[in-house]
Amino acid sequence: MINMERELISKKELLEQTGISYGQLYRWKRKQLIPEEWFIRKSVFTGQETFFPRDLILPRIDKILHLKDDVSLDELVGKLSPDLNDFTLSKGDCWKRNIVSEVVVRRFAGELPEQAVLSFQKILFLFMADKMLQTGEMSLEEGNLLISTLEKHFADFGDKGCEIVFIRKMGVSIFFLLGHAETVHFDHGVKQVLRLSAADCIEELRMRLA
Repeated sequence: MINMERELISKKELLEQTGISYGQLYRWKRKQLIPEEWFIRKSVFTGQETFFPRDLILPRIDKILHLKDDVSLDELVGKLSPDLNDFTLSKGDCWKRNIVSEVVVRRFAGELPEQAVLSFQKILFLFMADKMLQTGEMSLEEGNLLISTLEKHFADFGDKGCEIVFIRKMGVSIFFLLGHAETVHFDHGVKQVLRLSAADCIEELRMRLA
């Protein structure tokens, strides 16, 4: 089983590396400059410790530090979390800007002309398919099933977000979407191949599109 888990950084290491204080970190959390779901509690030999996704938290703090003297914290929220519902990008620019590989764009949006405008949601679906394909654990045919599942059910979760779970049983591939903080149990004949957080993908895509 391969879980698409991000490399984590401990709170202690984060504070040392960025030079910010404990108080600043949690103030930014209260102001929603740092998402609640990035504060990950894990058991260690000394008890419980807080960790963060390294590739998300470090660029976020760097951006906050560079902008906080020019705008208020409340204004920063809008700058860091813009509404992407109206964002669009041409099909060709998706791979020219190295957001989604050309192979994936041509495979899953091949019926559209190169200058066709894609919605943020469509780009997100291609981005998630690309990430799963890059693990080597998903085929292009399975990618078609993933895209179809996302197109049918992703909107049902609204702002709550979800995780994409990819399993196989007796050679049959199955994708389903799962609400956050939900636990799922499989019988012994099921292999969980991949599990991907939509929220993490949205944040990573947001930074690439900035």
